[in-house]
Amino acid sequence: MALRGDAIDPLQLLSDWLRAARGADEPMPEAMALATITSDGWPSARMVILRGIDSGLVFFTDGGSNKGVELAAYPRAAVVLHWLAPVHRQVRATGAVETLTDEQADEYWHTRRPHIRWTAAAWVQSQVVASREDLQERASSFERSFPDGDLARPSRWGGYRVVPTIVEFWQEAPDGIHDRFRYSRAGASWTIDRLSP
Repeated sequence: MALRGDAIDPLQLLSDWLRAARGADEPMPEAMALATITSDGWPSARMVILRGIDSGLVFFTDGGSNKGVELAAYPRAAVVLHWLAPVHRQVRATGAVETLTDEQADEYWHTRRPHIRWTAAAWVQSQVVASREDLQERASSFERSFPDGDLARPSRWGGYRVVPTIVEFWQEAPDGIHDRFRYSRAGASWTIDRLSP
């Protein structure tokens, strides 16, 4: 599938590319680098999993984590998806971040496997802990209390949506003249520019 620099909706194009990466058996095609801003202005990046594309790029995490705290203070982010051979593509997006509703977070929470729910409920992500054994014991206590995994979503845990104002698509070309298009939001529409590689 060639890069369509004339596509009207970059989120639809992103969905098409993600579908192609899945079809090419790309390992973990939903892996997404997420960059936020710390309280003292430093960039802060980590990998998350893209869980959906609607009016933006959706992911879920602990609101008490470093990224959750950073997004609460500065609700802006940049993301990158990168697919290796045979796809050879990259997508970058930058925009404001919205918090999903409790209903949306609950719906996704109940799709998670029981052991993931136990561990997510057992501690606040990114906090200092005494030992791995302490983590295991806390998770085990939730397993004993909720053996079927049917426990309520912690209020701190939820979903986020990066609503992009810029989306950039890059596709490798054998001659080094890579295709690179930037979509910039202008009101309800998008301006499309071809960039040099």
